[in-house]
Amino acid sequence: MKYAIGIDIGGTNTVLGLVDNQGVILGRDTMLTKDESPSQDDYFKRLFHKVSELTESHPGTEPVGIGIGAPNGNHYSGMILDPPNLDLGNVHVPTIAMEYTRLSVVLTNDANAAALGEKMFGRARNMDDFVLITLGTGLGSGVFTNGQLLVGHGGFAGEMGHIIIDPKGRECSCGKRGCLEMYASAKGITETVIDFQKQFPDDTLLNTLIYGASENGQLGHIDGRVLDTAFDENNETAHNIYNYTAEKLGQGLAQAATLLEPEAFIFYGGIAKAGNRMLDGAKKAMNDNLMSFQQEKIELLLSGLPVGDAGLLGAASLVFNSQ
Repeated sequence: MKYAIGIDIGGTNTVLGLVDNQGVILGRDTMLTKDESPSQDDYFKRLFHKVSELTESHPGTEPVGIGIGAPNGNHYSGMILDPPNLDLGNVHVPTIAMEYTRLSVVLTNDANAAALGEKMFGRARNMDDFVLITLGTGLGSGVFTNGQLLVGHGGFAGEMGHIIIDPKGRECSCGKRGCLEMYASAKGITETVIDFQKQFPDDTLLNTLIYGASENGQLGHIDGRVLDTAFDENNETAHNIYNYTAEKLGQGLAQAATLLEPEAFIFYGGIAKAGNRMLDGAKKAMNDNLMSFQQEKIELLLSGLPVGDAGLLGAASLVFNSQ
């Protein structure tokens, strides 16, 4: 039996786990990606301290390596390049890892890691062509075509969150306007709530969502549980929020589907918990924007793995596949 450390770096949380080559997670831990002193050095010091604690708590399971999935992580270069939702700047992960561990480190994009985990252990085990979409703070995607993970010439294929769906739309942290993730993600839905509240300043739900997202005077992400409950109670505003989000998501899916023709889009992450509240409308919008011979042929599915597991398992699989 072989063991590896898998690390999934997200915009809000970083999840790490000790995994065997059968996909069993023997132990896990979580930490905030950003804390009160979110410097690059502080982050990796905290991270590798957690790695040490995890391995020491499971004697007899010495890992053979560390796999990391990170936003803007590049498999070829080992670099994380200024991820738009984090404050890590540019970092060569193998170099900084040498300060803390003797284990080899393999890096990829976080969505690619999740796609690999879904392929090996989730709903995509029998699929050769699919797109795994991570819906969290931002929107990422990992693409499998002909049974192979598509990484691209430079290692950055699959940046679906930065497909432009409105050239004059919302400004994205990447510097462009109208990126898909500015509409279909936690921060995108928050922006939608803010826009709606400007039009309807007395709406109870909108004010509740904005008030709940405010912490110490700064706006965070709205509480999806409140939005889901309101939707289920047939609140018109909640339906309008999800319908708007679904329409934008469907437009982006149609662009990707036209190019790739996957068997399915598989959704993973915190925002994916909305399920059919959003995906029913997204599927309709996708089909409305596809050519007739492509319509009604592509499934929209939820991940077969618990939130947090796909990225973790995929990151660990990077190590096993590199042995």
